[in-house]
Amino acid sequence: MLSKLARSALDLVFPIHCTGCGREGGIICGQCAGNMERLAHPRCDICFAPGANGVCHWCLQFPRGFESLQSPYRFEGPIRDAVHALKYRGVRAAADSLGGLMAEYLQTSTVNADVLVPVPLHPRRLRNRGYNQSALLARAISRRNALPVLDGHLVRIRNSRPQVEVTSREERRRNIADNFDCPRDASGLAMLLIDDVATTGSTLSECAYALKNAGASTVHALTLARDA
Repeated sequence: MLSKLARSALDLVFPIHCTGCGREGGIICGQCAGNMERLAHPRCDICFAPGANGVCHWCLQFPRGFESLQSPYRFEGPIRDAVHALKYRGVRAAADSLGGLMAEYLQTSTVNADVLVPVPLHPRRLRNRGYNQSALLARAISRRNALPVLDGHLVRIRNSRPQVEVTSREERRRNIADNFDCPRDASGLAMLLIDDVATTGSTLSECAYALKNAGASTVHALTLARDA
């Protein structure tokens, strides 16, 4: 209770401003959200990589663990600034607005899911940050779409280098390999992985393989933004 009160007090002292126009009240105001363009074709049919026609070369070379990855926005402009505020500057309240954008997009998607599964942080990184931004986004989506969140089904068992510090696609794929495990039964569940940003999709693919090894019937992925 004290921590919630402390966060509320901080929000009053340091109110959130829109990363698009600077207006006080939310990390992305309704007007700016309405003006943002969604990621359109051409894009990969599987991983949503911008600029690809059909299935991209990377998906053909390295088959994905997930059936599809979808992202409503490019990782640029106000979206990039908003994600950085949530992820690196401790603005937890941003998760509700950003998760709302993801929930709105999900309502227009053809993806069917029984549960939401946030991409986990390694316990050491979770202690350092104090929260998992993907779990906050998943809860915000759940409040709007009534899909339960399975926070704990998927665990990170290796504390590898942050993907943002790894440059090439191949290095990212090797860096994240065998990082995840699903110690609980996922038999027959259609699962939707939730994360903030996808760059190569390697992290989400590894998560999907772990869930399928535990019995998941299908695994799709949804991120707020897609990097090039």
